[in-house]
Amino acid sequence: MTAESAPVRPLRADQARRVADILRHQIHSGAFDAGIPGEQQLATEYSASRNTVREALALLRDEGLIDRVPKVGTRVATRKYDHGLDALLGLQETLKGHGTVRNEVRAAMHIAAPPAVARRLGLEPGERVVYLERLRYAAELPLSLDLTYLAPDIGTEVLGHDLENTDIFVLLEQISGQSLGSADLALEAVPADPHTATTLDVPGGAPLLMLERLTRLEDGRPVDLEYIRMRGDRITMRGSLTRSAPEWKVL
Repeated sequence: MTAESAPVRPLRADQARRVADILRHQIHSGAFDAGIPGEQQLATEYSASRNTVREALALLRDEGLIDRVPKVGTRVATRKYDHGLDALLGLQETLKGHGTVRNEVRAAMHIAAPPAVARRLGLEPGERVVYLERLRYAAELPLSLDLTYLAPDIGTEVLGHDLENTDIFVLLEQISGQSLGSADLALEAVPADPHTATTLDVPGGAPLLMLERLTRLEDGRPVDLEYIRMRGDRITMRGSLTRSAPEWKVL
């Protein structure tokens, strides 16, 4: 026989975190654009104490998502932009309908490809590539710092276009005469180094979303390798996934 474990009484901090997670989703989906309900209403809705709700709201306030104004109430301070993981889109396409995306071009030049970059782009060691560094703004607020390596033939033509107002993906398709086909990507959290922190206007060490993406043309040729540092307080990565039928083995 095995003795049943006594139920663990959840800490208020754990409960507050769970409430904050649900509220955060509602904030991003626009459920509270007219204002966030009062503490007592939220406590009833989530079967939690007012102290728990107060702690949950404090967590969201510390994230910069809400403002708590005495005698006025709690309101949404900012909403994040949704960035899809299941479609190959440039930032302007991703944020269509959310204002103008502007690029500050900080570097645009030919450089000798680092060996790892040359391998990813299918180039010979030491072959030159086009390197771009762009600080990208949405609603005139810094959103991401993009470091891009382009295949030399297409990249050279990209340099002759309006890089301040045009997505690279759009230019790649125009210049190559092909659609983009597929991309390999990796997403991780990284701390902001001092230079990036200053550039993106965040505290040093603040968590950033780092997206590494290798993009290919429709014919399978790799042409674009990017390292994109995004402000985690302004971007939410979203995607829709499906589960394939499991393969059952009969023993």
